[in-house]
Amino acid sequence: MDIKEIEQEVKSKKYNFLRENEHLGKNIILLTLGGSYSYGTNVESSDLDIRGVALNKPQELLGMSNFEQFENRETDTTVYSFKKMVNLLLNSNPNIVEMFGCKEDHYLVLTDIGKLLKDNIDLFISQKAINSFGGYANQQLRRLQNALARDNYPQSEKEQHILNSINNQMTHIERVYEDKHGIKLYIDKSSKEDYENEIFMDISTKHYPLRDFKCIYSEMNNVVKEYSKLNHRNRKKDDLHLNKHAMHLIRLYLMAIEILEGQGINTYRENDRKLLLEIRNGKYMKEDGSYRSEFFEWVDELDKKLKYAKKNTSLPKTPNMKKVEEFVIAVNRKAIVNDK
Repeated sequence: MDIKEIEQEVKSKKYNFLRENEHLGKNIILLTLGGSYSYGTNVESSDLDIRGVALNKPQELLGMSNFEQFENRETDTTVYSFKKMVNLLLNSNPNIVEMFGCKEDHYLVLTDIGKLLKDNIDLFISQKAINSFGGYANQQLRRLQNALARDNYPQSEKEQHILNSINNQMTHIERVYEDKHGIKLYIDKSSKEDYENEIFMDISTKHYPLRDFKCIYSEMNNVVKEYSKLNHRNRKKDDLHLNKHAMHLIRLYLMAIEILEGQGINTYRENDRKLLLEIRNGKYMKEDGSYRSEFFEWVDELDKKLKYAKKNTSLPKTPNMKKVEEFVIAVNRKAIVNDK
């Protein structure tokens, strides 16, 4: 669909909830495209995703009522309350940040307050984007590497890939749980019949919070479970998914680097749309389902650029909360006045 067709689609009865739901309607200040359409990487089979922001009503700001977000799964539509969106923006959540870098004609609704929010988006952007965008990119890379390891490498190398994925996740864990967890992971000879090597762990810790340890184990276990699921994957179907993961991996790196370099939020990939579509269409996947070495060389190069951008960025470590609060108060005042 082109943008005119999308505009007509959103006006259809299927999307009446946008106009009739008590939390939406006149409260919507921003409505835009999400997913592949927002990146410019949509293909004929792509779903239409709609994302938006709605002002909180006076009773939600001053009273006991609560509204966080509205979802309609049939149309892949999500509209966040202004209050929830602010909290997600403060953590540089990629799905939220992307809403403010769309192509201008992709904004189906953009009120004066919505434009004010879009124009002041820099208030919310900080070095937290390193971990948020980098974390999402790492997820894509992990899925890609695990799938390739499952199909193309001997057992000992597959085990190494799993360990690498867990170690990458441990970097995130160490940021979340400040106390030293005392876990050391390594590969050694296995006594199991079907394993040449396997992952072992040594644990040395005292007076460690049980619930934190449970969460850490769960994080590690999720990596192993995700890899195990690949034993039963549909090759033809999942090759399409892997190429999509590969495309998003590159896109997330590019967006993160641009944000850290002060180039703004560029959700619609005007300059590298062709390149991203080539990845999605399988340019870097070989006939046996593995990926060409130049793709991973490219990923390594982008990772180096991200680390350099992280070291040299002029973005603040965290948003200026005083300025953010002043802005939020101003918007909420407008919401209360406009509701009268």
